[in-house]
Parts: sequence; structure tokens; C-alpha cells
Amino acid sequence: MRAVLACMFAALIAASTLPATAEPLRRAGQVATEPGVATALDGSTMAYEIGTLYVPENRAKPGSRLIGVGFARVRAARATDAPPIVLLAGGPGVTMLDIVLDHDEAARRRVKAWQAYAQVADLIVIEQRGYTLRGDLMEIDSPALPLDRPSTTAQDIEVTRDLARRAQAAYPQADLSGYSITQIADDVDDLRQALGYDKVSLVAASFGSQWAFAVLKRHPGRVARAVISSAEPLDYGYDMPSQVFAAFQRIAVEADADPGLEPYLPPGGLIAAMRAVRDRFAGGPVTVTVEDEGGQARRIVLGLEDYQPALITYSADAAAFPRFVVSAHHGHYEAWARDAIGWRASEKRSLINPLINIGLDMTAERKSLLWSDPALPMLGNWNFAAYLATKGEWATPDAGDAFRRPVQDPTPVLFVQGDWDTSTPIENTLAMLPYFPNSRTIVLHRAQHNGPFALLRGRPEVAAKVYDFLRDGRTTDLPAEVQLDPVTFARPDFPAPGRAVSTQGTRPDTSPRLNRR
Repeated sequence: MRAVLACMFAALIAASTLPATAEPLRRAGQVATEPGVATALDGSTMAYEIGTLYVPENRAKPGSRLIGVGFARVRAARATDAPPIVLLAGGPGVTMLDIVLDHDEAARRRVKAWQAYAQVADLIVIEQRGYTLRGDLMEIDSPALPLDRPSTTAQDIEVTRDLARRAQAAYPQADLSGYSITQIADDVDDLRQALGYDKVSLVAASFGSQWAFAVLKRHPGRVARAVISSAEPLDYGYDMPSQVFAAFQRIAVEADADPGLEPYLPPGGLIAAMRAVRDRFAGGPVTVTVEDEGGQARRIVLGLEDYQPALITYSADAAAFPRFVVSAHHGHYEAWARDAIGWRASEKRSLINPLINIGLDMTAERKSLLWSDPALPMLGNWNFAAYLATKGEWATPDAGDAFRRPVQDPTPVLFVQGDWDTSTPIENTLAMLPYFPNSRTIVLHRAQHNGPFALLRGRPEVAAKVYDFLRDGRTTDLPAEVQLDPVTFARPDFPAPGRAVSTQGTRPDTSPRLNRR
């Protein structure tokens, strides 16, 4: 998240001259737009409109103040009958307007993706209320965590509880109860109406897919079709550890067969190495000394509840993931320690992430499965414990089981899912298929967590068929499975066992420990 927010900062500076809040004479459902031109990396240009949609902060409260939600529209390159495409970002707490507001190389590269959508239909990009460059960007400082003791779930719960206490004071003018997934779903439909469209198509990934499911449920019949990747169903905001672990196992099958990694792996391969490291840290923390960028020695204590989230973080790059595991297995913690120092630094956190996620929550059945999952000892409960423990301390109301549970929906949906996705595992998508009888699914072997066209970047012939689906609903010759190119796994930067392996990191005789849940 820190990297995402850093990228957004330049966009925020560029947008500083734009209106930050709704004007007094505005009314709900009104839009204000202005034109712009963005330049792609190849020098081509793309005309767009950037605008603000004015909506009630809380539709359930008469007289609620108006807030601004940013959006951009790129008109179709040629006349078309295809419904406009609404692109829904992940997060929550991510903006995409920096693509046209920034002018750096990364932004110019992503302009090409928007141009590709415009070859099919009008493209609309809507931001998330409370995290929008054309309205409120609500963030709150999260304190730095100490380096002289390991991280714990109990510590994370207290930090989250402290954020909840400070949230309203940080934004006294805001009605934080209005920052829910149902409200952002209604924002999408309000924008559809304001721009004069009868129906829209949705393209969404990760939390964006959860947002899409909310739009489908709140506004049936208004979505012509949808392309959903890295699916996160409404009741699946917190992933089952065993399903994430299954993705680890699929990565391990190929990592174990890699001749460059083979000398570093114990009997049992990558999964055995993961378990061995887990067992080592269950016995106590490790102190690591590394040099920072200025050459100064820094000491950090790493524990079991540092290792568990690190598995998820590093697994986002399947090529580098085995290197992290085998390095830790052989006692080389330096790279991890440097990263962990950055992870524990103070940061700004978006308020809508806890507001939306905690308000959405999960059904009692799902919660029971989560707390009894057999992979909890390996992966821990850090991904959900703090939000579940502080439910009721945040302003957003509970969404209710009727909203969380899936229902039959005839909307044509194309699911694109990677089987190496450790953020939203493939089981999420498979669970939704019975509820969408007009759906099709493309399973991408070796693909991880990303949007549909990013996942298919190396398979343009399949991507073209997905664009055809958005254009006219065609599913002709859509493959059920696609093999991506084999992964080249990164090698550890120390000699393999038997060739002077050194062990970095020493276990202290005594170390401060926090109570763990």
C-alpha cells in the first residue's frame, strides 16, 4: 500500500488546482467535466473528459451533504453499439485518474491500455468516494512500529483500534457511515444515469470485482456484461488460508523441478522449507542486523507473525517467492529484514479500506470456516483478525447477510483467473460459477493477481477474444484454459549448501515479546 500511495502523491499535486469539494449550488446526480489530452508512450494522443459526479454522502440520510467522486471518460474511437465499459479499481483506496493527470513514463504506458478499451466502446473510469482526486482524499497517519520486537496480531489490532478512534476527528465534516460498498455501488449507477447510458459493461479485478458484484446486486439489469478477474465475492473479503496455501503448492510444483533451486531445497521441496521456517520462528524471534542505504547498521527483530504475512507479500511475485523461502530456510534474512524495516515505518492509510471492508464483513458460516481453517498455523490470522476485532468501532453499518450471500444472476460474465493467485485464490471464482449460469471462465496457468488484460498481455490472441466479448457478447472459441510461459525463478545470492553457506541472524537469549492471540 505504501508504494501505491507514493505513486498517487504526484497525481495529487497535479490535481491540486481542481475543485476539492462539492460546490454549494451543485445537486445530487450532477456532473461537471472539462476536456484534456493524454499522450501515450508511443507519442499517440488520447482525448478525454475528466469530471466530478456529485452524490449524497449518505443516501440513507435526508439532507446529507454532497461529495465529489472523480471520473474520466474516453470516447470510443469509432461509432459503436457496444455498451460503455466501466473500469473499477481495486483497493479499496486506489485511484486511477493519475493515468491522465500524471505525465511520467508509467502513466504514458498505461494510456495505451485505455486506448485499447476505446477501440471497443466508451471507457468510463470512476473513483472510490473518500479516495478521489476530484473530491475528498481521506487518509490517516499510521504510527511507525518498533524494530526491537517482532510484529504481532495483537499489535495490529491495537493500531487498527487507534485508527478507528482518530478517524472522525481527522475528518469532522464527514459522515463516515456513508463510505460503504453499497454507496460506491450506487455511485456507479448514478454516474451511468448522469452520462445518459441505459446499460454498461464492467471490467474489474480484486476489490474491483467485489465492487462489481455489489453493482450487479444493487442494480440488476443495468449491467450488459462483465469481465471479472482475480475475483473477490462479497462474502470473501478475507481469504481462506488453506486456499492460499493451495496456490503456494501449485507454485512449488514447478519451483521444486527448477534445477537452479534444487541444491537449496530440503527433502520435501519448497513446502517443506516453508514449514521448517515456520517451525523455527514458532520457537522464538530472530534478530537481524543490516545496513540501510546510508550505510548505518540497523537491527530488527523478526518473529512468526512477521513471517506469515511476508509469505503472502513475497508470493505476489512467483519468480522471486522461492528465493525468499529458501533464503529464510538457510538463515539468510537480510533482504527480508530491509523490507520489514520499510513495512514498519509510519505511513498514511486510506480510511475507506477499513470502512468498506469492516462494514461488508462476512457471514457467520464463512467466519466459522475462517477461524477453523487448517492452514491457520502456517499463514496466521493477520489478514483478518484486526478488522474482525474492531467491528463496531468503525462508522459503516453492517451490510447484512442478504447482501453478502450470492444469488442467481443471468448477467453474462467472463471470469479470468490465475491458478497461482495468492491474493484472491482460484476457489473464489469457482464458488461463483453456479450463481452465474451465463458465465464463462478462462483459467490461466501460472497467472497471478492482476486485471484481465494484464494477465493476458502475453496472449494477445486470447485478449482479442475478451475484447470481442465486451464488444458484442461473443464467446466463440473462448478457451477454458490458457498456459502462460514458464517462470524463470530467481536464484538465491549465496552459495548452495556444501559450499560455505553462512547463517545470518542470531536468536537472542531474551527478547521482548507481546502477547499473541
